[in-house]
This record gives sequence, C-alpha cells and structure tokens, in this order.
Amino acid sequence: MNNEIQTAILTISDRSFRGERPDLSGPALVNYCESRGWSIVEVAVIPDEIDQISTSLIDWCDRLSPDIILTTGGTGFAPRDVTPEATLAVIEKAAPGLAEAMRLESLKITPHAMLSRAIAGIRGKTIILNLPGSPKAAIENLGFVFSVLPHAIQLLHEDAGTELGHSFQTPREN
Repeated sequence: MNNEIQTAILTISDRSFRGERPDLSGPALVNYCESRGWSIVEVAVIPDEIDQISTSLIDWCDRLSPDIILTTGGTGFAPRDVTPEATLAVIEKAAPGLAEAMRLESLKITPHAMLSRAIAGIRGKTIILNLPGSPKAAIENLGFVFSVLPHAIQLLHEDAGTELGHSFQTPREN
C-alpha cells in the first residue's frame, strides 16, 4: 500500500510564512515521504494562527481527503505554539499512541522531548500527525511511527486485506 499513500504537509511557522526564514522542515518531509513511495498531494506554509491552522486542516481533510496530513511546527511551549489546539478542534478521534510513541523514542535522544505537545488524530479517513518544527526532529519523529502508518490507513479505509497476517492467539495458561 506504500505507493498509494497520499500525503499533505503543512508547515506552521510565522517566520517562514513571512519569508524571514526558509521552510526547511516541509521540504525535508516531502523528500522523506517521496523516497519511501508516498505521493505528496499538497504542501503549504501558514502562520501560527489557530483559525488558519484549523481551516487548512478541515479544508484538506474534507476536500482533498489525503491519507495523512503531517504538520510541522507549533507544538512546543511558546505562546504562539497552537498547532495541537487547532488539531484537537478538527479531529473526530484521537490517536494518542502515535504521539506517545514519538515522545518515548525522542526521549532517548533529548530530554526536550518532554516539552512536545504534539498530538495525532483522525478526521474522516485522514490521519493528522503533529511533528516538531526542526527538520531533524520532524524526520526522526515521523520515522518512529512510519512503519505502522500504512496499516493504520488500511484500517481507516476498511481494506479487506487489513487483517491478513494477523492471527488470533490465546494467552498461554500458567
């Protein structure tokens, strides 16, 4: 299914939006995804404005229906970091295991991972995954959960082959 995964990437950064700093995370994510056979259907840079973030996420989910939207930026403690709040406003279901896994693995690299407020969730049949704003951290975090995303997308699309290879095992008796 890797070749069929439609991906949208939303960079959230006041400075990149104003042209004061180049967006490095968005292009890094594009390269990472494309090198793994995912197709990019939309890319944008917007400011750290909760209404603009929410509107973009809703529009992309409802109009484009990508399999996954990756956001980069706005997940920390700074006053203008509002990506998680905007994401919470648009998702229909939370997917906390993805964000928990990213933080757990990131903690092995830096204690600053504790400062991540990134979340993950589902709107319609689209997974929304908040990633850090630095290119290195965004790629690392996506890499931590990358292997489970195709299966998650299959589940959302109720793919008939989703359960192939899964077998029910009863717990061993003690």
